[in-house]
Amino acid sequence: VQLVESGGGLVQAGGSLRLSCAASRGISSFRSMGWYRQAPGKQRELVASITIGGSTNYKDSVKGRFTISRDNAKSTVYLQQDSLKPEDTAVYYCNAETIYRTFWGQGTQVTVSS
Repeated sequence: VQLVESGGGLVQAGGSLRLSCAASRGISSFRSMGWYRQAPGKQRELVASITIGGSTNYKDSVKGRFTISRDNAKSTVYLQQDSLKPEDTAVYYCNAETIYRTFWGQGTQVTVSS
Protein backbone atom coordinates (compact mmCIF):
# COMPACT_ATOMS: atom_id res chain seq x y z
CA VAL A 1 0.00 0.00 0.00
CA GLN A 2 1.27 3.45 -0.89
CA LEU A 3 0.11 6.62 0.83
CA VAL A 4 0.79 9.89 -0.97
CA GLU A 5 0.34 13.18 0.86
CA SER A 6 -0.21 16.53 -0.79
CA GLY A 7 -1.44 20.01 0.06
CA GLY A 8 1.35 21.26 2.28
CA GLY A 9 3.00 24.62 1.79
CA LEU A 10 3.83 28.00 3.26
CA VAL A 11 1.00 29.97 4.84
CA GLN A 12 0.72 32.97 7.15
CA ALA A 13 -0.54 32.59 10.69
CA GLY A 14 -4.32 32.46 10.72
CA GLY A 15 -4.46 30.90 7.28
CA SER A 16 -5.74 27.52 6.12
CA LEU A 17 -4.50 24.46 4.30
CA ARG A 18 -6.10 21.15 3.34
CA LEU A 19 -3.84 18.13 3.36
CA SER A 20 -4.79 15.06 1.33
CA CYS A 21 -3.61 11.48 1.66
CA ALA A 22 -4.36 9.26 -1.32
CA ALA A 23 -4.06 5.50 -0.85
CA SER A 24 -3.13 3.08 -3.62
CA ARG A 25 -5.99 0.81 -2.62
CA GLY A 26 -9.37 1.14 -0.96
CA ILE A 27 -9.20 2.52 2.55
CA SER A 28 -12.26 0.73 3.92
CA SER A 29 -9.99 -2.11 5.08
CA PHE A 30 -7.99 0.16 7.37
CA ARG A 31 -9.27 0.13 10.93
CA SER A 32 -7.80 3.59 11.47
CA MET A 33 -6.15 6.36 9.50
CA GLY A 34 -4.46 9.40 10.85
CA TRP A 35 -2.17 12.36 10.51
CA TYR A 36 1.06 12.71 12.48
CA ARG A 37 3.57 15.52 12.48
CA GLN A 38 7.21 15.93 13.30
CA ALA A 39 8.89 19.25 13.93
CA PRO A 40 12.70 19.63 13.86
CA GLY A 41 14.25 18.18 16.99
CA LYS A 42 10.96 16.77 18.22
CA GLN A 43 9.31 13.37 18.25
CA ARG A 44 6.59 12.44 15.81
CA GLU A 45 3.19 13.03 17.37
CA LEU A 46 -0.39 12.16 16.57
CA VAL A 47 -2.42 15.11 15.33
CA ALA A 48 -5.71 13.48 14.37
CA SER A 49 -7.14 10.06 13.61
CA ILE A 50 -10.34 8.59 12.26
CA THR A 51 -11.59 5.03 12.59
CA ILE A 52 -13.38 2.92 10.01
CA GLY A 53 -16.57 3.77 11.88
CA GLY A 54 -15.91 7.49 11.61
CA SER A 55 -14.88 8.18 15.20
CA THR A 56 -12.31 10.95 15.44
CA ASN A 57 -9.58 11.85 17.89
CA TYR A 58 -7.52 15.05 18.03
CA LYS A 59 -4.45 16.36 19.79
CA ASP A 60 -5.65 18.93 22.32
CA SER A 61 -3.79 21.83 20.73
CA VAL A 62 -5.56 21.39 17.36
CA LYS A 63 -9.10 20.76 18.60
CA GLY A 64 -11.49 23.25 17.04
CA ARG A 65 -8.96 24.19 14.34
CA PHE A 66 -8.27 20.95 12.46
CA THR A 67 -10.79 18.51 11.00
CA ILE A 68 -10.02 15.01 9.75
CA SER A 69 -12.29 13.27 7.27
CA ARG A 70 -12.21 10.30 4.94
CA ASP A 71 -13.74 9.65 1.53
CA ASN A 72 -13.83 5.89 1.00
CA ALA A 73 -14.93 6.25 -2.63
CA LYS A 74 -11.80 8.30 -3.40
CA SER A 75 -9.52 6.30 -1.08
CA THR A 76 -8.47 9.59 0.45
CA VAL A 77 -8.16 11.05 3.92
CA TYR A 78 -8.10 14.79 4.48
CA LEU A 79 -6.89 17.13 7.18
CA GLN A 80 -8.48 20.57 7.03
CA GLN A 81 -6.27 22.99 8.92
CA ASP A 82 -7.72 26.35 9.90
CA SER A 83 -6.40 29.15 12.10
CA LEU A 84 -2.88 27.87 11.62
CA LYS A 85 -0.20 28.90 14.10
CA PRO A 86 3.60 28.99 13.77
CA GLU A 87 3.79 26.06 16.21
CA ASP A 88 1.93 23.93 13.65
CA THR A 89 5.02 24.04 11.44
CA ALA A 90 6.17 20.47 10.82
CA VAL A 91 6.32 17.64 8.32
CA TYR A 92 2.91 15.98 8.30
CA TYR A 93 2.68 12.24 7.70
CA CYS A 94 -0.31 10.13 6.76
CA ASN A 95 -0.74 6.83 8.59
CA ALA A 96 -2.96 3.81 7.97
CA GLU A 97 -3.38 0.78 10.18
CA THR A 98 -4.69 -2.73 9.75
CA ILE A 99 -4.58 -5.31 12.50
CA TYR A 100 -1.37 -6.62 10.95
CA ARG A 101 0.56 -3.61 9.68
CA THR A 102 1.05 0.12 9.79
CA PHE A 103 1.70 2.14 6.64
CA TRP A 104 3.25 5.60 6.31
CA GLY A 105 3.38 8.24 3.63
CA GLN A 106 6.49 10.21 2.72
CA GLY A 107 5.32 13.41 4.41
CA THR A 108 4.39 16.92 3.34
CA GLN A 109 5.88 20.11 4.77
CA VAL A 110 3.64 22.69 6.42
CA THR A 111 5.28 25.99 7.31
CA VAL A 112 3.35 28.71 9.11
CA SER A 113 4.93 32.16 9.23
CA SER A 114 4.20 34.66 11.97
